[in-house]
Amino acid sequence: MAPTDSVNTGDTILDDKIKEWLSWNKDSAAENEIQNYINEGDVKTLSKLFLKRLEFGTAGLRGRMGPGYSQLNDLVIVQTGQGFISYLLKTISNAKQRGVVLGYDGRYNSKRFAELTAAILMNNGVKVYMYSKVCPTPFVPYGVVKYKCAAGIMITASHNPKEDNGYKVYWDNGAQIITPHDKGIQKSIIENLEPLESSFNTSAIYKNSLFKDPLEEVMQSYYKIIKDTTLYPETNRNTILKFTYTPMHGVGYNYMVEAFNSASFKPFVVVEEQKDPDPEFRTVKFPNPEEGKSALDLSLRTANKNASNIILANDPDADRLACAERNEKGEWRVFTGNELGALLGWWMLHLHQVQYPGADYSNVYMLASTVSSKILRSMALKEGFSFEETLTGFKWMGNRATELLAQNKTVIFAYEEAIGFMCGSAVLDKDGVSAGAKVAELAAYLETMGLTLSGKLDEIYSEYGHHISLCSYFFCYEQQIIKSIFERLRNFNESPNTYPSCILGGKYSIKGIRDLTTGYDNTQPNNKAILPVSKSNQMVTFTFDNGLVVTLRTSGTEPKIKYYTELCASPAQQDINQLRSVLKEMVTAIVQEFLQPELNALVSQDSN
Repeated sequence: MAPTDSVNTGDTILDDKIKEWLSWNKDSAAENEIQNYINEGDVKTLSKLFLKRLEFGTAGLRGRMGPGYSQLNDLVIVQTGQGFISYLLKTISNAKQRGVVLGYDGRYNSKRFAELTAAILMNNGVKVYMYSKVCPTPFVPYGVVKYKCAAGIMITASHNPKEDNGYKVYWDNGAQIITPHDKGIQKSIIENLEPLESSFNTSAIYKNSLFKDPLEEVMQSYYKIIKDTTLYPETNRNTILKFTYTPMHGVGYNYMVEAFNSASFKPFVVVEEQKDPDPEFRTVKFPNPEEGKSALDLSLRTANKNASNIILANDPDADRLACAERNEKGEWRVFTGNELGALLGWWMLHLHQVQYPGADYSNVYMLASTVSSKILRSMALKEGFSFEETLTGFKWMGNRATELLAQNKTVIFAYEEAIGFMCGSAVLDKDGVSAGAKVAELAAYLETMGLTLSGKLDEIYSEYGHHISLCSYFFCYEQQIIKSIFERLRNFNESPNTYPSCILGGKYSIKGIRDLTTGYDNTQPNNKAILPVSKSNQMVTFTFDNGLVVTLRTSGTEPKIKYYTELCASPAQQDINQLRSVLKEMVTAIVQEFLQPELNALVSQDSN
């Protein structure tokens, strides 16, 4: 316990929080950092660290590592673990016997945080299935379903900067937690803040009878699924394509090696500088393959050096997948998440049609988030399978998939535009490993017909209609201005639910309006939205007569107003330049008429 006599910031509440944290903390380095702030009289930093706690957000916690209650450290992890297990045992009666799956990535402190969590679970008599090595995030939800566990926890911050870490929670259905569990766990954490001495003791977890390492069994069963769902192993084995792969300094290398082997591919070329887990992410500014060519610089160099045709890239916890393809001129195209969604959607449907020819596809489902492309909807209308939209985030798609599976439906694919893909339903979350194997198989199959991924994408748009997007955002640091922008749209004619009906003086008319902040949806019976409503987030979608869909929404973590637009053309409209011209004209008008950036002093993405 650190001495607390020197704590005197002039703010009694802050002083009490600091003293409390110092009395419970057992990390001397963290204590020294706080003591320095106290000695320097840095009340601003101390207030930031102690007056607000990290709260459960998207399926758990994510934030910067460091001392205090607003950052991730041993004490906050212990408090979180104590709150989590208290809630779990109250909510699932046989949770002790069913157990909890634990995984961790290669970031600083990830293994330590997992071990602290394991100790707390075991102290409460809960069986722990903890991976003995760094593992992909999808191995946790997969393990939950495989072992019929009560929950799963993955220690990861995915593609965030190196300073961050996270605590991601899955429920017993294998999907990320949603309400009421997120709020229930948060409440339970507050009720269990005082750490037990035993919660910090990790010395005996690996010898505990409640400990089990599931890695070998999961490797066998997970990769058997990849092998069994590979439809053209001979094509893969004999392909002339060469693949370059990067795990982006993360956990993916060994797992993608096994995926390629299971799908009967020859070994890929790895980006050696990014092959092993490195918490510094020393070769990239942001360890996020979604950034495109700026994050794939080493991959492009490696691929060019080795005459590779395709680049596959995972983010550091291997739940996302990026892909690039070299054309005949040697130029590289990095596919967007929506383009990969179109390709993988077509491929998963093809695989299903080959395996079940002539079947009724009405019970076959694909899912996408509401801000992703509508290309799967267009496919569904022509091919006869069912398509559903969910709110943004795989927690919604995973939970919806479990509901559909419980109704004996078949879910063959789900995706979001942020390069997250769920191929099949063995993992009820995005999975960059299995998606990597599927993209490779698709590319090998297309090559036998003289096609590339880009060529197939053109065919898809030709058959189902072009779907072209223009997405960006504005910074707005005043919450009141953000609120006024959206309230103006809801009261456009100075009365409630009178939204804009057109743009450019009637040139383009609006036929559909869905407001997931208020629950208004004029396309549904009684004007009531069927998707979940959140009053804490602004989100309005407008559908125009000509097929343009635009969603305006706020960010849950940043001071941004985002807009997602997509012009969904009919197959008869093949003049892509004309469609792009229409899209640009409409988006410019929507930004000016709906967001009024000059009047509201919004800062554009490009000028920030």
